[in-house]
Amino acid sequence: MIDSEKQGAVHVPCYWWLNAKPGIWSFSDVGIGEVQSYTLYNENGHKRRVFQNFLDAKAGDLVIGYESYPVKQVVALAKIIRENDGEKLYFEKIENVSVPIDYATLRACPELEHMEYFVNPQGSLFKLTEDEYDFIMDMIREANPAERKQAVAPFSKEDFLKEVYMSGDQYDTLISLLEHRQNLILQGAPGVGKTFAARRLAYAMMGEKDDSRIEFIQFHQSYSYEDFIMGYRPHEDGFELQKGIFYRFCQEAADRPGEEFFFIIDEINRGNISKIFGELLMLIEKGYRGTKATLAYSGLPFSVPKNLYLIGMMNTADRSLALIDYALRRRFSFFEMEPAFNSEGFQTYQQALNNDTFTTLIERIKELNKVIAADDSLGRGFCIGHSYFCGQKECTDAWMSEVVEYDLIPMLSEYWFDEPAKVKKWTHILRGVFRD
Repeated sequence: MIDSEKQGAVHVPCYWWLNAKPGIWSFSDVGIGEVQSYTLYNENGHKRRVFQNFLDAKAGDLVIGYESYPVKQVVALAKIIRENDGEKLYFEKIENVSVPIDYATLRACPELEHMEYFVNPQGSLFKLTEDEYDFIMDMIREANPAERKQAVAPFSKEDFLKEVYMSGDQYDTLISLLEHRQNLILQGAPGVGKTFAARRLAYAMMGEKDDSRIEFIQFHQSYSYEDFIMGYRPHEDGFELQKGIFYRFCQEAADRPGEEFFFIIDEINRGNISKIFGELLMLIEKGYRGTKATLAYSGLPFSVPKNLYLIGMMNTADRSLALIDYALRRRFSFFEMEPAFNSEGFQTYQQALNNDTFTTLIERIKELNKVIAADDSLGRGFCIGHSYFCGQKECTDAWMSEVVEYDLIPMLSEYWFDEPAKVKKWTHILRGVFRD
């Protein structure tokens, strides 16, 4: 028999807590799979505190990545890939902890009360027992379940054109704008399918219907930088620095640089853009993607990854909104979406319904849109969109009448609030479709 000891013992991993000081370096600056080194001696040539830990760490050991004040959270997982060479220890970041685990939560756990870092926090690399590591990992996984990649359906240009009533040329223009600017706003009248088109445009660029790479939010007057990027939030008896939705999504995109990610913002012109984006207003420009800027709250460097695309939607018929922020306008391309009643896709849909009343109603809507477009107080941005009439497999008078009575007539009453005769005329015309 072969003596197993002569074959070389299998390395049993040890466990470590690596402390990053954000004023000096941050785990967020390290990409997934990126190798980093940590010096065994400080800038004065003195040994790091708990120096023996740097000597004991071996390739294959697992690391909990922690950032100290002002973050004070577990933010990453890593592993040692090469033991020290006398000057440096080498590690690789293997995962971002998207929902961080804060210091106060860990410190309150009796299972961790004897943890080396909690007993004496002076230093950078601290030992963890296997039980301590497993306990922390259980907390991380509870807040950050390991992703299971589910099979996703493919999605092509042809699929887009079947579902979104646009021409092939319009689709090509949208793709080109996104590729060249990375920031796009779909603007148009109510009901032209802006939100529907935005998600399917993302699918088409990805080549698959992967919703894990899409984030969808809606701006409003109270939306803030603290919601979007980072800010202090009430926590127990005090306040805690928390990352916003855009910050976290940028981290996810940065972790997977070979894939496209899409951040979709509905009602983008309803928010205070300068207030919400802050210093990131510059970083979203394509020419500044990957460029780091210091964040106001944390003082940490941050960048918007090159594989992230921004798609906004804007309703041009909202009288309550001022002109869009110029700073935003020059960073986005704007694509006007119009009612698609004459598109090949809608006409195919209309023919499939095979309903004479529906056909008549659509003709009246097209006539109405001509009147709205010619109205000096309204214009094309107030036309009625096709999406009010989509998504039906069975076309009934009851459904069409509901659209007219509860969607269109109230809208016309708002449009022509000072011209009741016009409202009365078109109310009579639209209702008359069902009496013909």
